[in-house]
Amino acid sequence: MSRIPILHSRRNTAAFLAGAVAAVAVVLLLLATPGWSQGAGYRVGPKDLIEIEVFEAPEFNTQTRVSEEGSISLPVIGDVQVNGLSDEALTARLRQILEECCIQKASVSVQVVEFNSRPISVIGAVSRPGPLNFSGRWTLLEALTAAGGLAPSHGDVVHILRRAENGLTDQIQISLQDLLVVGDPRVNVPIFANDLINVPVTMEVTIFCLGEVERPGALVFKSTERITLLTAIARAGGMTDRSSRKITIKREARGGALAREIVVDYKDILSGKSDDMGLLEGDVVVVKESFF
Repeated sequence: MSRIPILHSRRNTAAFLAGAVAAVAVVLLLLATPGWSQGAGYRVGPKDLIEIEVFEAPEFNTQTRVSEEGSISLPVIGDVQVNGLSDEALTARLRQILEECCIQKASVSVQVVEFNSRPISVIGAVSRPGPLNFSGRWTLLEALTAAGGLAPSHGDVVHILRRAENGLTDQIQISLQDLLVVGDPRVNVPIFANDLINVPVTMEVTIFCLGEVERPGALVFKSTERITLLTAIARAGGMTDRSSRKITIKREARGGALAREIVVDYKDILSGKSDDMGLLEGDVVVVKESFF
């Protein structure tokens, strides 16, 4: 049997290690964050749908919705106040009630089927932003799908804000490139009750490039793009053969600062002697004609 050679390279090893470190970082962050497991901290509230199973007495098995007053209605037993109880506390309470009235030793299973009292919320660049009632078994992709999918104005990342019962909040950032294009399952994290998913909206940034460039005029970028002098000139088709190496950037007044003109040397930037300058909304890049 012939063997297929396995080729290793420093680049492949580095890429593998980088991916592994990123995956471990996400997992550690999820584990370290209060409430990043669904059972931790969740308390039953109005409109939640609860499934109850009693193994010794199937006649008590039921699905029931918590009333606005925070109670559920059970066969034979009647109304039981459950508002604010964790699933463990609710299980213990039902077991106690059943053993006092009906069963010598009760085995009770309680599961919250719909987390309607603390819905997740999706805001930002999605088709249907707002609260979503869900079953508690969603991933990030399923939550975004339930919100109608991403809007065309979405950015490159999505933020998940988790709010714990003790008032603390934690946030992780997920790359939409990794989630949607690469399809990395490690970033398709579970979504739990009371989570807030924020898909930041990209804004249009307009830069004006005038003078000795091939296509002078307004240039429109996304706010998530890296907007620099070189990218603006490239977007304008490059310099003409009559262009001067000195370029003037006119910047309007902002936040109390005075309007100013910044002169840079194009060839110094190309050669690496000077840094490529970042541009801001409304900047005007003027490439003058050379007379030499």
